[in-house]
Order: sequence, then structure tokens, then C-alpha cells
Amino acid sequence: MQFSGRRRKVISNSQTELYAHALQFYGQPPLENISLSEFEMFAVERLKLLKTVENAGVSHVKQSEQYTKKLESEFKALNFPYRPEADDRKPQSGPNEYEKRRKDHISHYILRLAYCQTEDLRRWFIQQEVDLFRFRFNDLSSKQKLEFLHRNNLQYEAISLDEKKSLQDKLVNSSYAVSGITVEDQDFYKVPFQDALDLVRSRKVYLKAGYVYIPHQDIVTIVLNDFRTRLSKALALTARSLPAVHSDERLQPLLNHLSHAYVGQDYSIQKNVGKISLEQIDSLSGKSFPLCMRQLHQNLRETHHLRHGGRMQYGLFLKGIGLSLEQALQFWRSEFVRGKVDADKFDKAYAYGIRHMFGKEGKRADYTPYSCMKVILSNPPSQGDHHGCPFRHSDPELLKQKLQFYKVSPSGISQILELVKGMHYQLACQKYFELTHNIEDASFSLNHPNQYFIESQRVLGGGKDIKREADTPQRSQETAGSRGSSSAREAAANASQGLAEMTEELDSFFQDA
Repeated sequence: MQFSGRRRKVISNSQTELYAHALQFYGQPPLENISLSEFEMFAVERLKLLKTVENAGVSHVKQSEQYTKKLESEFKALNFPYRPEADDRKPQSGPNEYEKRRKDHISHYILRLAYCQTEDLRRWFIQQEVDLFRFRFNDLSSKQKLEFLHRNNLQYEAISLDEKKSLQDKLVNSSYAVSGITVEDQDFYKVPFQDALDLVRSRKVYLKAGYVYIPHQDIVTIVLNDFRTRLSKALALTARSLPAVHSDERLQPLLNHLSHAYVGQDYSIQKNVGKISLEQIDSLSGKSFPLCMRQLHQNLRETHHLRHGGRMQYGLFLKGIGLSLEQALQFWRSEFVRGKVDADKFDKAYAYGIRHMFGKEGKRADYTPYSCMKVILSNPPSQGDHHGCPFRHSDPELLKQKLQFYKVSPSGISQILELVKGMHYQLACQKYFELTHNIEDASFSLNHPNQYFIESQRVLGGGKDIKREADTPQRSQETAGSRGSSSAREAAANASQGLAEMTEELDSFFQDA
């Protein structure tokens, strides 16, 4: 993949062939030029799609009607290819369909670069991409599925009618949703058993002489196993190339931030300054703070001190819910003075850091509160630290004790621990929200501790909150796109200067991640 200020207008024959089909194994990397603004836009929109896949998979039964509707709406909103025509080659001539497929291909490779860096990131990326692939493959027609198998060297032939009749009883008894009536109307594939271990393990297929007989509707299992294996190997190879990629100063900060990227609402703009008083914090911490901030507040009250990681995470959160600079200085000074720090030492060693958070010192940046991804994936807590995500960084037994102390029901604790076991940390926090607020289903997808606070205030206030959301702009894709277009025009006018400005702007865009 190459990067420049503008795209090539000429579409090569190889590209046309590559995008002739709506679904692919992403075996061939993109070779065309792409602008940095387009790079950013594609990455953010695919990340939004994968986040939706994750949330839908936990909130609904996969392939259910609700699950399908959720993903369909996201495909349409983000302009990704979905539900191809009966003749899969037909839409390739349409520029809109071509652009969707191009975007799908390139965006997948961009996130490979961002999510190959650690084992946790690779595991998350593979799981979401596999679920996404399953959803799209299941929507292909029977003919399109067969074409896909042959195009990707998965050339499993259907057994003959005579063989099907001779094995009919065995096929009916061993295959789910196959009856004596339907068995004649569908194809069965004879596949080496090692290619279908999941189906053999769950006893869903007939096994004979080292081969399994798979009904047409279950062939997706074979395809998914192959896709998962290919993607896992590809991520390992991509990780080896990272030093070369990171040597490009334009891409290194963007890729580092992408894996932690938060693409939701911006909580840095202080529309609520002064609306939260110091006297309210203790009460609010028990009612409306997410568990990560609740434990930071509790440890600060108990020990009258937090290390740097805790001060940054909690201090920016308090700033985001409306604490002013003067209130923040008063709050932290009173706690630290109650501990082992006298007032003079606080003013010399700690007050600067608080003013820096509010953009009054140093480079005077308006630092944003940490998103869930930032809390989960960066700067893990060590001995004596209290920052981080309790669902990600706490021992399961300690987490269980903490939830019991906060009076979460035993069944609720079991649900939370099951989500934690599956590494769905944000969904575990959302379940904690639902249990502590006595609601069946939260009407939002949790991505930010300050979002948790605002939604809590809305629930507790009977639909009224502290009026942040009406005034706070969304970090929407339209904004990203308009910024990208503006940067591209500057780059065209002055390539060197424009590229530097664009890189700085992209880094700022992901700063809250």
C-alpha cells in the first residue's frame, strides 16, 4: 500500500478483477496510492463496524433477526459492501459498488497494521473479522457460495445422488435440520475430517473412513476455519514488518492510536464547568461513577494519594464531568494534605500537573478524559497502582469480591464474569451499569467512562441529565471527512507543509484514544 496526497484515477485490470466479488479472503494486499485522509477515514469506519459486530454478538444471538438488522444498518451507514446481486459480477461496473469493495479491502489491511501489535489485539481483531465474515458469507446465495469455495481453492465436490441415497439414513441422523424430505434437495460435501474438526467435535456430521459429509448450510464452518487460519498467519507476518512501517513518521502515531481509538463523543469541551460541586463527589461516586473511577475515588479517600497514572485517569474524568480548575486544585490539595504531603510540597510537586491537565501549563493542550479503550489497552497498573480497568486488570476473584461489596446480585456477578472471561470488558461494564441502575437493557453502547456518568445521571434523573450532550459536538465521520478533505487540499497546494499539518491533525484526532 502506498500513500500520497491524491488517488490514482486509472483503475487497473488487476484491481477490477480483485473487486469483482463482494467477499474475499484478503489474500492480496492493495497496491494503489491512497491519501492520508482516506487512510484515516477507512480505518475509523471499519473500526466502527467491528465494534458494532462485537456489541451485536453479545447483545443478540448471532444470525438472529435483531443481530442481522443491527449489522445491516451499520453496513448501510458506513457504506460497506453487503448483500450482493445474484450475479456477483454484475455490480462491479457500478462505481459505487466498486468503491465499497475497495474500501472494504483497504480498511481491512489498515487495521491489520494496527491490530497485529499484541496478542490481545490480534485475538480481538480475528474474532470480530471472523464474525463479520460469517455474517456476509451466510448471506450469499448457494451458487455464490460454491463460486467462492472454488475461487479460494476450497474445491469440495458434492457427493453423487447415488451415494446420497445409500447414506440417507446416516446423513439424516447425524446432521442437524436435515430430514428424509429435505436431504434430497440439498448438496452434501465430502471433506477430509481434519478440515472440519469443529463439526466432528460437536457431532453434527456423519464421519466415515476419514471423511465427513457436510450439508450445504454447514459448509460455512469450513470456510471460517480456513479464514481464521489465514488471518492468524497474516497478522503474524504483518507484525514482523512493523519496524519498517513505523519508520514512516506519518504512519507511526496514527497506527499506535488506531488500536486504542475512541470514535465517539468528545468530552473535552467544558460546557458543564462548575455544575458539579466538591460536596457532591462522594455521593456521585457511589451512584454514577463507572467501576474504574469508583475504585480510584475510594482509594484516594482511603490513602489520600494516587500515583501519576491514577491522577491522570481520575483527574481528567473529573474535569470531564464538570469540575473547574479551581475546584480540582482544592480537591486534590485537601486530599494530599490529609496524607503525607504538606501544602507547600503539593504546590511545588503536584499543582503543575493539574494545571497542565486543564491546558494552563506546558503546550496548553486541552487534554481529553480517557476512553475505555485507552484505559483498557495502555499503561497497565503495577503494584500499588489503582488505575486501569477493573474488568481487564483485576484478578477475577478480587473482582468478584469487589462486586459483592457493591451489592451486585450473584446472578449479575456471574454474567459479568462470563463477559470478562470472553474479554468483553466494555460489555461487562455495561452489564454492571444495567445491574446497578435496575434496567433491563441499556439503550447505548458504552465506550467512555464519562458517557457512563452522563447516562447514569439521565437514568437517575428520569430522563434529565446535566445537559452536556445537546451542546457537545460529535466526533462524527462527517467531521473527520471534512477535515481530511481540507488537509488534502492544503497538501496539494504545498505538499511538504500540508503533510506535516495533516499528520499533526490526525494525531490530535486520536488524542483522546
